[in-house]
Amino acid sequence: MTQEPTAPASSRLTILRDGADTAGDLLEMEAHYPAHSPQPPAHYHPYQEERFQVLQGRFRASINGVERVYESGESFTVPANTPHWMHNIGDGEGRLLWQVRPAMRTQAFLETMWGLQADGKTNAGGVPNLLQLAVILRAYADEFRACSPPYPVQRVLFAILAPMGRLLGYRPTYDRTGKGAW
Repeated sequence: MTQEPTAPASSRLTILRDGADTAGDLLEMEAHYPAHSPQPPAHYHPYQEERFQVLQGRFRASINGVERVYESGESFTVPANTPHWMHNIGDGEGRLLWQVRPAMRTQAFLETMWGLQADGKTNAGGVPNLLQLAVILRAYADEFRACSPPYPVQRVLFAILAPMGRLLGYRPTYDRTGKGAW
C-alpha cells in the first residue's frame, strides 16, 4: 500500500506498509524532509520502537539525551519509552526509511498532525492550538507523548482541556477528504 500525502513545509510521507498490511506488526514509511528542517520537540513512544535508515541527507538526532549526526547509509534505532528527536541538518532534502513497531494507531496520529499542518491549522512549528493538541495527545497517549511537561502533569491538563476542546468541535483525527492527502 503506497500513499503520498502532501505534508508540512515541503515534507512528504509515503506509507509503504501499514498496520493492515502487516497484521499490526509494522508501519513502514519513507519520509522526506526539506533542507535544515526544524528540530521537533523531544518526545517518546511508550510501547513502540522506531528504526530509521538515512537514505539521503544528514540527520541530527538526540536519543536519550545523546546527540549524534547520521549520514546516508547509516541506521539507528529508538527503543520504546526513550526520549528523542531528529531532524535534517543537510543542505538538501533528507530522506529516511522509517519503521514503527508495532504499528498501533501511529498512522492515524501522523495523518492528523501532518494534515493539520498542511492545511495551515498549526503554528510555524507544526503544533495546533492548545485545545486541539489536548484532544489529539489524550487520544494518542499510547503512541506519542511529549517529554515536557511530565506525563502525569499532561494527564491532568488533558483531562481538563480535551473535553473543552471536544465541545468546541476539535476531534482526535483530521479528515482531509478531497484534499489529495491520505
